Amino acid sequence: MHIDPAATAMEQARATRNPLRKLYFWTLHWADTRYALPALVILSFAESSFFPIPPDILLMAMCFARPQKWVLYSAWCTAASVLGGVAGWYLGWGFWELTKGFFFDIVPGFTPEVFDKVQHLYQDNAFLAILTAAFTPIPYKVFTVAAGVCAVSIPTLIAASILGRGGRFFLVGGIIRFFGPKAKPFLEKNFEWATVLLLVLFVAGFAAIKFLRH
Repeated sequence: MHIDPAATAMEQARATRNPLRKLYFWTLHWADTRYALPALVILSFAESSFFPIPPDILLMAMCFARPQKWVLYSAWCTAASVLGGVAGWYLGWGFWELTKGFFFDIVPGFTPEVFDKVQHLYQDNAFLAILTAAFTPIPYKVFTVAAGVCAVSIPTLIAASILGRGGRFFLVGGIIRFFGPKAKPFLEKNFEWATVLLLVLFVAGFAAIKFLRH
């Protein structure tokens, strides 16, 4: 008897009253539809310049739903994120005076203090700074926009982003592919704690910028 993963996930979403778990199961349902890959591409692209939610969550859900496609999903996530980083570079390079109010007022954690710190980091080693931000919870979008403002070369941005973003997303996809059957029950059992941990890492990413250069 064929079991539809999407239908099962929707049943679980309806059955729970926990809003976080409802969102998780709804995302799993969406990850098994034909719209999952376009959504992942759009989210990955937008997150690299202005959108606050990282694409890792949808990537994980998609790899849980179809683990045999983890390489495809990780590759698309990486490519879209790098292209989004280039878009962020152009925003900083050509439109900073028009857009800085949006970034400082709307994008969470994108403050003048953090932005100034990133600009100082580029004076030391732009490639290493972008690579670090691309791989870790440090906010990549701040670095892509600042790279344009500071006129960091696009080849430097692309090379560092491919290594950092690719390393991160292929690591996430690979873990789900090879440890998914064990990781998924654990994640669902401890979902609230995992959500809190992701939030802590997100906040810590912004805080870490202050300690990258003394």
